Parts: sequence; structure tokens; C-alpha cells
Amino acid sequence: MIRERSLSTISGWLAVPVWFTALALSLWQFVVTAQAVDDGVGNPLRLVAWIVVMVFLIFLLKGFFVVNPNEARVLTLFGRYSGSVKRDGFHWSNPLFRRRAISLKIRNFESAQIKVNDLEGNPIEIAAIVVWRVVETAEALFEVDNYEHYVKVQTEAAVRNLAMHYPYDAYVDGHMSLRSNTTEIAELMKAEVQARLNKAGVEVLEARINHLAYAPEIAAAMLQRQQAGAIIAARQRIVEGAVGMVEMALDLLSKRDVVTLDNDRKAAMVSNLLVVLCGDRNTQPVVNTGTIYQ
Repeated sequence: MIRERSLSTISGWLAVPVWFTALALSLWQFVVTAQAVDDGVGNPLRLVAWIVVMVFLIFLLKGFFVVNPNEARVLTLFGRYSGSVKRDGFHWSNPLFRRRAISLKIRNFESAQIKVNDLEGNPIEIAAIVVWRVVETAEALFEVDNYEHYVKVQTEAAVRNLAMHYPYDAYVDGHMSLRSNTTEIAELMKAEVQARLNKAGVEVLEARINHLAYAPEIAAAMLQRQQAGAIIAARQRIVEGAVGMVEMALDLLSKRDVVTLDNDRKAAMVSNLLVVLCGDRNTQPVVNTGTIYQ
């Protein structure tokens, strides 16, 4: 693999006065030589030589370049990687270098909504947002064909692979799901996307799911399943609370010696209290004028 290496350059602010000085001397020598040739005492070859020097100085202007903040320049010489310049400012280097700019800014990419089957085989729609930046300029330019397109394709592949390994929703305690364990899923997605983008010189700063839903063809059925699960969970909490309240009522009646209840009467009280506490409608009181045995 081609690894990034730093390339030393000359400060452009130092090279500019040297260039102007050399150009001024060349012009002065050109004028002096031209005047000597007109007088018949100068050598015309020297005049041509000074012209060549001035043309060469103009060619050296190609060596000046600017690096903006959060930007880098990758330099190659006749197809061979020479180094990268990340230090912002005004620089001068070999004018034969080919300089390619590459951004080091933080970028984000939102993947398209893709349809995939989760671990349980349910079709779901999922999309993700990835925040990334280039950290290895040589790898980004030379190891992959187009690093921006590579980020998009590999991100969608990672999202698809992750969705296939976890269910949309977990119906068993302790199991991880895409909907419930958002933080853990985001960390797993970041790690998988980073593993795929290492060879492109890209660092993944954040990856998270921004869209998650059942596919339209099963959305209604899954909604009913979720509602049923919520109702069952609520009923369980109600029953647990009702049993606790019944137990507390029987204990208080026994401790305060309000009434003495045998097992049959306790069973009747428990039945009545559970009906009152667990019922989803208002209860109608019934006054018993006899006994529970008549």
C-alpha cells in the first residue's frame, strides 16, 4: 500500500523576492547585452542565453501554490508519488510536480433507504448517516478509484450486513435489536464501516441509523404485533400490582384484627379484588345480605 509521507517545500514568501531579484537581474543583463549587440561589440549568443533564462524564470512560477486550511496537496513527479503537503500557507516546490488538491474537512453522507431482511426474515427499510474525513491522502487518491464513491458503496454494504444480523425488535429479554439498542448498534455500525474504509485512508467519526421501519407490505401486521406485545406487558404489570395490593390488604386485615377470614372467604376476597383491580371497566357493587354459603 502507498503510505502518506510529508514533503518539504520552500516558503512562497521567501521564494518570491528571490524570483523577482533574479528576474530583475536577467532583464538588466538582457538590456545591457542587447545594447552591446547594437553597438557591434556584444555576442548575440549571450542575448539568446538571457532570453532562455527569463523563460526559465517564468516557468518557475508554476512552482508556487497555496494550501488552504483543512486541505492538502498530493504531489507526483512523472507518475510517482513524491509526498503530501498539509501545512496551510504559500509554498514553492519543483514546478514539474503535479499537484492534486484533496479536502480534509469533516463530511457526512446519508445513505439511501434500502430494503433488507432482518435476522428474523422480516423485510425492513433502513438508512444511515456516516460522518467521515480523509486522514491518509495517498491512500485516498491511489488505493481506490474514487474515494467518495467508495465511501458511499461500502457504507450501504455495511448497513445491509448489519441489518441482516439483528432483528428489528427483540421479543426476548436480553437480545439486541435494531430499534431498542440504538447506541450499541451505532457503535457496531461505526466499527464495521471503519473496517471497510481503512484501505481508503478514511476515518469514520460517527455512524448511526437515521431511518428504520418495517416494509410497507408487513407494516400493518407488525404494528398489530407490537400493540399486542404492549397490551400483554401492561396486563402483566397490572396483575403484578394487583396481587401485591391484595396481599397487602389481607396482611393489614390480619394485623389489625378487623375481621377473621377463613380460606374460602379469603379466596372470595382475592377474587373480588382482582376483578376490581384488573378489570378494564368500572365495577358495579353488589350488596350481599346473606353469607357466602347461601
